[in-house]
Amino acid sequence: MKASAPLRGTQSLVGQMGWVFERPSLSALEIAWRWLFGVPFLFVCWRQTAQILAILPLQSAGLTTLDPQNPWVAAVQLNNAWALYQPHLFATLRWLLPVAALAWVVVSGLGRGLILRRMDPVLHFRPLELIGLQAVWLVLFAVLCWGWFRSIAWVAATHITTGSEPDLVGYSMWVIFLSLGFFAAWALVSWPLSIAPLVMLLEERSALSSLGESLKLGKAFTAKLIEINLVMGIVNLALIVLAMVLSAAPLPFGDQLGSDALHFVWAVAAVFYLLASDYFQVVRLKGFLEFWRMFRA
Repeated sequence: MKASAPLRGTQSLVGQMGWVFERPSLSALEIAWRWLFGVPFLFVCWRQTAQILAILPLQSAGLTTLDPQNPWVAAVQLNNAWALYQPHLFATLRWLLPVAALAWVVVSGLGRGLILRRMDPVLHFRPLELIGLQAVWLVLFAVLCWGWFRSIAWVAATHITTGSEPDLVGYSMWVIFLSLGFFAAWALVSWPLSIAPLVMLLEERSALSSLGESLKLGKAFTAKLIEINLVMGIVNLALIVLAMVLSAAPLPFGDQLGSDALHFVWAVAAVFYLLASDYFQVVRLKGFLEFWRMFRA
């Protein structure tokens, strides 16, 4: 008999999607903990933005007189406005980012623990260790975001200068290349932190031991984890594109529909993306769990 081909990570995702879809409580838990953090965070951001605009209105910063016909003039106007808002923004971020990071690691650790326990009742609920692992995940994510921001700043400094005509084509190409590159890099390096909570709970390890063990899972298991991470990243990009298409679809009929209808469509597109993204996060967890059972159980 001919040996069957090895199962690819993506081949099992359809089955995991159906399994998660038949258990809506899992997606509801994922949505609940993310929105439990996201809604208050957005409210605080809105309040802080309103306070900054009360101190420095849009008219005073020149944002109400942008020249839409000349992008280079508009870019200079935006740069001047940014110089005015930057001190106020940094003063707010200095306290908002640490508070938001602390809230996120706590809420996400508790939420992820509840989902894993509901997914497999045998697993123990260890919130403190899960919170610690989520903190490490957030630090790595912040490092990659900082690297992306510094890279984009370098591209802007080398392609958009005051002494010559800006190289818009070169700037756009580098921005797209670096953004996709960092996106792929995140999918390639984040899988150990994604599988570490499962290793900790399933193998009854400490948080530190699970981080070390997640790097020694073997070539076959690691390949499956990277493959699922990359596929989920592509799915996330597809969801973003789909949400953008849904948002842009009614624009040609904006005069007939009115601004309220457009705002409603944009809100629906945003909610659709958030719900679908949360659902696929649970699918990825289920895929990781099944491959652990295949290779480690």
